[in-house]
Amino acid sequence: MTIRDLLFEAHSKEQTVKIVDHIGSDAKRFRELVDIFFAGPYRLTQRAAWPLSVVAEKRPELLRPYLNKLIDQLPKKDVHPAVKRNVVRLLQFVEIPKRLRGKVYSHCLDLIADPKEPIAVKAFSLTVAERIAHTEPALLEELRMVAAPLAKDASPGIKVRLRGILDQSDI
Repeated sequence: MTIRDLLFEAHSKEQTVKIVDHIGSDAKRFRELVDIFFAGPYRLTQRAAWPLSVVAEKRPELLRPYLNKLIDQLPKKDVHPAVKRNVVRLLQFVEIPKRLRGKVYSHCLDLIADPKEPIAVKAFSLTVAERIAHTEPALLEELRMVAAPLAKDASPGIKVRLRGILDQSDI
């Protein structure tokens, strides 16, 4: 059975686990999932996003060849929020190469500041941006300025992430 077939079967946690188990540490099978993620159609891209992020968490080394292409999805306005959410989610689990940190950081700040982005996208973006800012402390103040407006009406998930960025009195 192909990964495409598995994605067509269902979209659930159980199916995601089945796909992740099918891929294991096989780079060829992972490439098949990544190809589907990028090629679509839309419904398959959306369904591929979840197992993609789970594999990235378990086996980040499989993701390295595709990092730049995945990061390029973040500023796009024509992609489903699930794509952005899962790309930023998986960036929490991989070591972002120095050459890509500025690009990722900038995209994360844009996602955090965009009022149209869903809470989950903002939450994962805060985590990724904070990780990068801690490697380059000059960026932390910029992150604080972008993140501060979120504190006013923050969801619990956002509040947890803001604790590492803002002073406790600001949350």
